[in-house]
Amino acid sequence: MSVTHEPWLVALSLLMAFQGSFVGLNLAIQVRQAAAPRRRLLLAGAALTLALAIWSMHFVGMLAAQLPMAVDFLILPTLLSFLVCVLVVGIAVFAASNASLTPLRLGLAAFVMGSGICTMHYLGMYALHESLHMRHDPLYILASFLIAFNAAGLAIWLLFGLGRRPPIVVSAAVLALAIAAMHYTAMAGLTFEPVQTAGGFLAPALSAGMLAIIVSCVAFLVSGLFLLALVPAQANQDVKSVDVPSEEREEQSEPDSPTEAESRTVRTGPERSGKQPAGLQAAAGAVRPSPLSAKRTLPIEKDGQKTQIGVPEIYSIHADAHYTRLYDGNREFFCPLSISEVEQQLDPKTFNRVHRSHIVNLKHVVGFKRTGERGVLVLAGQDAQMVPVSRSRWSRVKARLVALKEGTSTGEFPAAAQ
Repeated sequence: MSVTHEPWLVALSLLMAFQGSFVGLNLAIQVRQAAAPRRRLLLAGAALTLALAIWSMHFVGMLAAQLPMAVDFLILPTLLSFLVCVLVVGIAVFAASNASLTPLRLGLAAFVMGSGICTMHYLGMYALHESLHMRHDPLYILASFLIAFNAAGLAIWLLFGLGRRPPIVVSAAVLALAIAAMHYTAMAGLTFEPVQTAGGFLAPALSAGMLAIIVSCVAFLVSGLFLLALVPAQANQDVKSVDVPSEEREEQSEPDSPTEAESRTVRTGPERSGKQPAGLQAAAGAVRPSPLSAKRTLPIEKDGQKTQIGVPEIYSIHADAHYTRLYDGNREFFCPLSISEVEQQLDPKTFNRVHRSHIVNLKHVVGFKRTGERGVLVLAGQDAQMVPVSRSRWSRVKARLVALKEGTSTGEFPAAAQ
């Protein structure tokens, strides 16, 4: 006897797989750049939510199966399937995010995740063995594993392996299809016969109704996490909270690039000089990045190759859609991180968010201009790159630079060396 499915529950299982995959991958992508304590939490959260996605999709798919008799699910295999899923998914996420995604690392992560999805499925199916006598076609078992392996590998590659990674929703959709395709391919190779149990079950079991309640609770949890993942992170503000609304409106109306017309120069040195003025150079030299930031690096693309750049080498960062461009005084490099993700890796004693789209390293500022009510910073380097400063941040940035030039301490920087 083969299995047929209720269409609306099949659609619900796909939705569950997508929501959980989106939340889990959203956490997984942050693991690589996170510091140690937060890294562990992100890894655990990614493993848990991805396992919830796989587990809930599987059992919603099981409830979608139209069986000619009532069945019960053994508790131990049901719980074990979830625990195994958490473990193997955590290993896969760790392998993919711990270092550069080489072909070997990609293959290992895809194999572990694909195997985990398949293992979870067949452990979950084993929970029915006292109600049904099941036979699995070996060809469908192999096909389901190949689907899980290849689709999981594609999702991991899209998330971790590209310089310009696509939106997370694409990777989540691929992984959700991998989970669902594996499940329904395996179910297509299943035939079963009822088992007569005169004496009842010898092991603790759940009825289909009780399982539906548990899966519903899991579904609400995954949906809540999905909605939380859609809430944008609030950027750190350099101004007082009472001034934020009006300042944000002003900043949104400002251009991303400075204009030279009617600019009033208040520079601290020559405009096109590649060297910093002595006063500002000495003061900036006293701004020491923390040891942690000195060791940090950011991923970039250089000459078509993926590499890393040390945080102290960066002069400025500006947003480029969902990504960023990093300037080192000579050239710009593409970085696959958003400006908010980059900002989390920077030392606030050295770097300043001067505009919604720009961050500068104050050690490399050689001067500043006034353009209307806004400002422009001039950076060291062969191009004397200019960075706009928003109206709401101009006073704060100017005060910090003047304090550096005068060699005084404002509480945020150490006094310049005399």
